[in-house]
Amino acid sequence: MLTRLRNALSAALIALACLLMPFGASAAWVAYGLADTGRYLTAMAPLAADPAVQGVVADTVGAGIMREIDHRMETSPADPAAPEPVSVRPFAEDAVRSFTRTEAFRTAWEAGNRVVHDAVLSALQDGRERAVTVDLAPVTAQIKHRLTQDHVPLAHHIPVEHTEVALLPAHEVARLRKGYEVLEVAGFWLPVSAAVLASAGIAIAACRRRAVTATALGTALGGAFLLLAVAIGRRLTLADLSDPAHRPAAGAVYDALTATLRNVSWLLIALGLAAALTCRLTQLLAPHRQAPATPTADPPQKPTRARA
Repeated sequence: MLTRLRNALSAALIALACLLMPFGASAAWVAYGLADTGRYLTAMAPLAADPAVQGVVADTVGAGIMREIDHRMETSPADPAAPEPVSVRPFAEDAVRSFTRTEAFRTAWEAGNRVVHDAVLSALQDGRERAVTVDLAPVTAQIKHRLTQDHVPLAHHIPVEHTEVALLPAHEVARLRKGYEVLEVAGFWLPVSAAVLASAGIAIAACRRRAVTATALGTALGGAFLLLAVAIGRRLTLADLSDPAHRPAAGAVYDALTATLRNVSWLLIALGLAAALTCRLTQLLAPHRQAPATPTADPPQKPTRARA
């Protein structure tokens, strides 16, 4: 009866530990991966050379420049020095796309991502109800400078004004702040709890080899579940985009941000299967110890009658 109780309690603790592993890994990824500026910039840096990302950035910045030119034309239509939007548009579009393939763009990309990350993180931590925005003026200024150096006609008329681009509305910031605070706590305690529960389940098990095998298989299953969740999240994220043309760029950004989480998933699967296989091999290769045979007493012999 005591052995059954120990096995049941061990199985419950191990199952709970394996269930917490993928959630703990996800929370730790958010709290210590996405929230860290250095790790975030390292993950986003290769995207500066991605053609899909370059195309979206060029379209966004080019559209911002043309909006500013159109606004100038509306506010001062009689200005003879104001450029015609039709004449500037091809130069601006070509210049922006050319700029995305330069080393200066990589520098601007890193600086822009740092500003975005700091703005979002500050909004999540300071407790104020405000929208998160970034300014495209620094990028526009670099493009104007490049056009001017290349002697592009009317380049000096491109307006460089503070263009605020909204990243998160105020109500979304309040909702995300609550989730971030929960994940910040869970990112530490969930992995610790999973390790403690698994250790306790193995310690009280009647057969520890079997408990270790179950923990290893549960760890591999948790890694597979986490990998599946990342794949489903990618599909749902891309499906929510209103512009299908931006899906390749959004997919590249999603893959870059979740690369660490996918690596952790594969690591859990590999370690779990390796530990389970090791337990099985040690069980098969262990020498079978046979109990020493106890000497049996010779059966009593019947007395024989002597013949006369």
